[in-house]
Amino acid sequence: MSGRTCAARDLHINRGVPPPCGNSPAHGERKVKIPADLDSLVQALIAGEREQSLAIVARLVSGGTRSFDIVTGGVEKAMAALDRKCTAEQFNLLEIMLAGRAVMAVIRELFPEDAALPDPRASVVVAVLKVVLTSSRFRVVDCGRDVPVAAIVAAAAESRAAAVCVSGLISSVVPQVQALKPALLRVGLEHVRVLAGGAALKQCTAGTLNVDHVGQTAFDAVSYLDSCLDPCLDPTTGGLRG
Repeated sequence: MSGRTCAARDLHINRGVPPPCGNSPAHGERKVKIPADLDSLVQALIAGEREQSLAIVARLVSGGTRSFDIVTGGVEKAMAALDRKCTAEQFNLLEIMLAGRAVMAVIRELFPEDAALPDPRASVVVAVLKVVLTSSRFRVVDCGRDVPVAAIVAAAAESRAAAVCVSGLISSVVPQVQALKPALLRVGLEHVRVLAGGAALKQCTAGTLNVDHVGQTAFDAVSYLDSCLDPCLDPTTGGLRG
């Protein structure tokens, strides 16, 4: 996916670097130190150590570390490291599954399903993993797996979604993805962006899939949404203006 890379997104996170625009700390003022436990969390998540990861998160929360900082400084780093290992030479399905289980346990701990998301940026309907979107303050409507096109369209209409994200691991899903944007157009949802990703879909072009964007990683999806949706959002509802 084009746009900012994961490394570029890290520039938006305060990791002890003085802020821009003349807001640097006064001379002699101590900079904020990121808890060392975040590095331990990254390693525990990569290793798929669910209980250890939850214990580290509990220490971080009790010490006053924000959920957002735990995600950006811990979970996102672990996921980026795993993404780099997903090559033909290094791919290990069991390792990825265990890490995914640990990541989801941490996210559920930090953002319970019934908890209200503070200051949501937008609503996004997904049929994919929602961790990265949630941590970037998008309110996620998770449709699950093997979802019919009609169900995704209905969810987009009901939630006033700004975007729909879909993924596929096998090529048989391509016709369903190609049918999604026309289905949205038929019910007046032409403003809804459609993003595609996953092993089968990221090999295709946006034109072939009839979508707005094809992403190589979940972080790319957030970069794309950051770049094209913010001016259109209604901050009071998290949906599109108008």
